[in-house]
Amino acid sequence: MRIAITREVSPAMQDCELSYLPRTEIDMTLAHAQHRAYEQALAALGCRVQSLPALPGCADSVFVEDTAVVLDEVAMITRPGAESRRAETAAMAEVLKPYRELRYIEDPGTLDGGDVLHIGDTLYVGLSARSSAAGIEQLRAALVPFGYRVETVTLQGCLHLKTAATLVAPELLLLNPAWVDGLQFQGVETLSVDTQEPHGANAVLLDGGVIYPASCPRTRERLERRGIRVTAVDMSETEKAEGGVTCCSLVFKT
Repeated sequence: MRIAITREVSPAMQDCELSYLPRTEIDMTLAHAQHRAYEQALAALGCRVQSLPALPGCADSVFVEDTAVVLDEVAMITRPGAESRRAETAAMAEVLKPYRELRYIEDPGTLDGGDVLHIGDTLYVGLSARSSAAGIEQLRAALVPFGYRVETVTLQGCLHLKTAATLVAPELLLLNPAWVDGLQFQGVETLSVDTQEPHGANAVLLDGGVIYPASCPRTRERLERRGIRVTAVDMSETEKAEGGVTCCSLVFKT
């Protein structure tokens, strides 16, 4: 059984952190409706959805992926790169306690879960404005007892590694080559997004297919030509807050 932890949209989301997009008004009614549809897509693809209440004082808290990295043996509670987001992690630690042993990224390191891409026994971690070399080294040291390798990945022009690359099949990586060089992923086949859809490399891979943004139809066609079952969801309002489909859930096996 897979569980998907989600959190309701914060009423403060208009004040979200932005790094690469201009601030535009978020339709909060639509954001709530889209989030419910996203949760329904997770459930339809076999997840038991655990929906958490909104955190009114945390504008970006719908993006639960950044607060933890959950592996089979352990959950790493992160220290987000944006100071405004650090209040989110204590609440997530309480949620994860029943499922996993917890370990923590400590000051001065920073790490966002959106920078961590798990492929086999390797965690590729984006060295970004949100995840520091010190945070990546702490993750590497914490995971040595469990047999994981941690590889640092360089990127440019985007917020997180998973903005630029995610798995869409067990051995197929969808990526934007303008933001990340696919040669950094050893022995992994890559598929490029359509050049008109730079944000199209973000997908949630589940047993029954992928959850994918409706805003990227050209890249969706590429996926479907590869035989990948795509469940498209409209995420227009969280996209205004620089969020993708992976950002809004923490998915792991119970």
